[in-house]
Amino acid sequence: MKLRKAIGLLSCMLLCLTPYVRAQRESLLIGSGDMVHIVIFDAPELEQHARVTDSGEVPLLMGGNVKIASLSPEQAGAAIGKALVDGHLLVNPRVSVTVDQYATQNVSVIGEVRAPGAYPITTGRTVGEVLALAGGLMPDADRKILIQRRGSGDYFTYFFSNSPLVTPDSVAAGANPAKSITLVTRDTLVYPGDTVRVSKAELVFALGDLGRPGGFPVVNNDSNLTVLQLVALAGGTAHTAVPSHARLIRKTPDGGFQEIPLPLSDMQKGKKPDQLLQANDILYVPFSYMRNAALGLTALAAAATTAAIYAY
Repeated sequence: MKLRKAIGLLSCMLLCLTPYVRAQRESLLIGSGDMVHIVIFDAPELEQHARVTDSGEVPLLMGGNVKIASLSPEQAGAAIGKALVDGHLLVNPRVSVTVDQYATQNVSVIGEVRAPGAYPITTGRTVGEVLALAGGLMPDADRKILIQRRGSGDYFTYFFSNSPLVTPDSVAAGANPAKSITLVTRDTLVYPGDTVRVSKAELVFALGDLGRPGGFPVVNNDSNLTVLQLVALAGGTAHTAVPSHARLIRKTPDGGFQEIPLPLSDMQKGKKPDQLLQANDILYVPFSYMRNAALGLTALAAAATTAAIYAY
């Protein structure tokens, strides 16, 4: 008998929690201007199609106005049912809410993409698909993609990696701290009305006697670039280079520059460990001893500001 009661209680709890779980998984929320279809099963005469007002409310045939903006359809049905009970109109109403038409059918993609703009979508699309609509990322785009949900205004961060094994990043740089910031998983979709923001990536620079000197995004998929990775991206050192006299120029907190000797030749030979780079670092590989002596910190910093930017 006790076992039966325990099973019955557990089943009841699961039934009660199921609508909540489904609502939590619902990402496409109702917003102002949406056309909704409201069905009250115990009172078919109260069925209606209504548009959500600018204030986020829906005017019911009976029961006044109910705020349903930023709610999932299931949550909106519960809110309407509560209003009917509170108004002593129905005892235990079963309410269904569906969205006939979303007011916003576009997703906005702004920032460091090849063709920023608003693109029509009628259902959820992956982050990659939405970025493809905008022509893809620019070479200097940050891989931390910021997604702002329509209606709620919440911010989500998605790390758009070249590697399928890299997990999404949980850092949302530049996001509004007043809003909620949530980690986005790979199966999270972008919906009509959402805004996708792509900021400019922080760079590191490789200058001097290299095959392809220039600027490169500091983040390489899931971690910062290393010195040897940067040299490889820059086309390697030329046969006339002097890697044993390479220098690393790093910005200081007071806005100045610090020169760090870099044993690049020993790194390439495996005698010294590779080193991680920081944003705005400048790696300089001299052409010769004479030209190396002629270039100071200020000249190298100025050269970095005009360096070409390359994608991986």
